[in-house]
Amino acid sequence: MNAVTKEQEMDVHADDYMTPEAVELIARAKALAPKLAERARDAESKGIVPAESVREMAEAGLFRVLQPRRWGGYELDPRVFYRVQMALAEGCMSTAWIYGVIGVHNWQLPLFPEQAQKDVWSKDNGTLIASTYMPVGKAEKVEGGYRFSGRWGFSSGVEHCEWIFLGGLLPRRDGGEGFEHTTFLLPKSDFRVEHNWDVLGLRATGSHDIVVENAFVPEHRTQRTNDHSDVGCPGRDTNPGWLYRIPFTQVFQRAVSSACLGALEGAIAHFRERAAAHVGKHGAKTAEDVNAQMAVCEAMMTADQLKLVLFRNYARIVECAKTGERMPVEERLMQRAQASQVPKLCAAAASELMRACAASGTYRSNPIERIFRDIHQARAHIANNSDAYARAHGAVMLGLPNMDAFV
Repeated sequence: MNAVTKEQEMDVHADDYMTPEAVELIARAKALAPKLAERARDAESKGIVPAESVREMAEAGLFRVLQPRRWGGYELDPRVFYRVQMALAEGCMSTAWIYGVIGVHNWQLPLFPEQAQKDVWSKDNGTLIASTYMPVGKAEKVEGGYRFSGRWGFSSGVEHCEWIFLGGLLPRRDGGEGFEHTTFLLPKSDFRVEHNWDVLGLRATGSHDIVVENAFVPEHRTQRTNDHSDVGCPGRDTNPGWLYRIPFTQVFQRAVSSACLGALEGAIAHFRERAAAHVGKHGAKTAEDVNAQMAVCEAMMTADQLKLVLFRNYARIVECAKTGERMPVEERLMQRAQASQVPKLCAAAASELMRACAASGTYRSNPIERIFRDIHQARAHIANNSDAYARAHGAVMLGLPNMDAFV
């Protein structure tokens, strides 16, 4: 049976993952969104999501969506996680962005050996982890682990976290040629934050550089990121649920694209409210402007279509995780390309909304202006390089080998 037939048989509207817990968590996120919107401009000015916002998300249980129940989490379907993220993004995309990249770590830590999980969560199972996965870390093998050094960029929300995941390369375990991407886990005492985040958008994410100088990382605080086998994910011994059998990329990539969807829906809401009442300097009503009418409809269609693909694709991902089926590489590459296109398409829709706001809409008092910049900033993330992932899929479909090590 080919993939197309399976997709046709699947009920793309299935929402059995929307348990009472899931519904409640999403409702809490939606309730927080207006508060986040009120703080968004000040957060951007200060370059950090307020500690108050992070505390409220934690108190609402939002960071626990993907965390194992044995560690106090909800261990829910990742679609709940992305729905929570999108709801938060309607208020503040920077807040939703750090929620995505911090919250997804509560899914990856359970793949590490049990001792690493205890290192982070034994005293406080609400402890948060930051990350930057670029494989620039230099690791020297020593007794019991590694001496680890390097400088990484783009660690979103790091100032709210006590631990961090950092990327590096280690020789292949099977003795073959080349190296494997590895995630190294370090406590706050072992790294330094270099405050250098001064960019176009997502300014409140505080995505600063990280510096590590000759820190010791024990072997149990490492995990081969792209090894989805039980050997590569020893945490499955104590976290055997299907949730922890999804490949890393299929979880992480949507965590850095879905905030764009929520932000676009926030921009649509702002635009509708603004356009319904706005009259330009020359007496023209925005609501009667054909450009405004087209922009809002096309933005709404974009959001609707992208969410349909997200939930359809994830229904298939969950099916494979539950049944043990290995998804064909062509399908995995297509899903990666589709996820990476979310910021690109949301940016195009947000650009049209901005254009339809006309000159007065470019003032910073217009929330759409900030959302416009935030979505365009999100396009810069390597996981959102839509051209690269479209080419990777296209090459395989034309008979060339898969060159994406993360798929």
